[in-house]
Amino acid sequence: MYTQFLGNYLLQRGIITQEQLFAAMSRLSKTRLKLGTIAITEGLMTANEVDECLFVQTREDKRFGEIAVERGYLTEEQVSSLINKQTPDFILLGQTLVEDGAFTNEDLERIIFDYKNESELYDISLDIENQDAIASIIENYFKVTETKPHKLNIMYLELMFNSLIRFVGEDFTPLTPMVLDEYPITFGVSQSLKTKYEHITHIDTDRETAIAFASRYANEEFTEFNEYVIAALEDFLNLLNGLFVVNCSNQYSKSVELAPPVVTEEGILKGENLCIDFPIIYSFGIVHILFSY
Repeated sequence: MYTQFLGNYLLQRGIITQEQLFAAMSRLSKTRLKLGTIAITEGLMTANEVDECLFVQTREDKRFGEIAVERGYLTEEQVSSLINKQTPDFILLGQTLVEDGAFTNEDLERIIFDYKNESELYDISLDIENQDAIASIIENYFKVTETKPHKLNIMYLELMFNSLIRFVGEDFTPLTPMVLDEYPITFGVSQSLKTKYEHITHIDTDRETAIAFASRYANEEFTEFNEYVIAALEDFLNLLNGLFVVNCSNQYSKSVELAPPVVTEEGILKGENLCIDFPIIYSFGIVHILFSY
């Protein structure tokens, strides 16, 4: 997840352009080896076992290695060994941008130092599976809204970014979140979550971007905007919120009521207290994920 937020950092400060970032991240998405792929090539897991672990991730918010250990496919020592064979994506992104001439290695060294300091990560090593670092990055990202993030807000955002990475693609960058009085809907899917208060999550985008997003999520090549595209967006939102419901129950013993997704093609979205837009930019377009309550 460091890569996506490093991209946001570089864009915010004008160090690189969106075009340079897209070109670099597109190359990363084609060369990045997943833990499951490495496990197969090392002869430690079969393809069916990897697919099973990936399916479990759609039901439980767990890392691939954690699931593989629970099912007896890998030992903790083997997972650690496989992780060591991976190169953190943020390092690969930085090196790719150096190769593309966006900046020098000397610049990269300074950028990483400044990024860690500004994100309050100076005492944390940026290894691949460092949850403390991830939580710190997300909390810092949320603070831009000038609202105090609740522990459930942090958990939800981490789930959201993990779901995008796992089920749509890693080649995105979160843009700076915005607090809005209201948001004019283009097209989207909304879903209500009820605890003590009602919260609404809304995914909004144009139809061409919706087609590309749905194609990736469903692993099918959709060529036109239709009911299958809509169903894929509904399923992604239901998956994300379903994981949130499970985590609320497991970690905090909180009961959350989840309503069915609703398609919204026009109108205004606004919350009684707050409406926050978290824009996510992929090479195929911008997806707005909004929270209102």
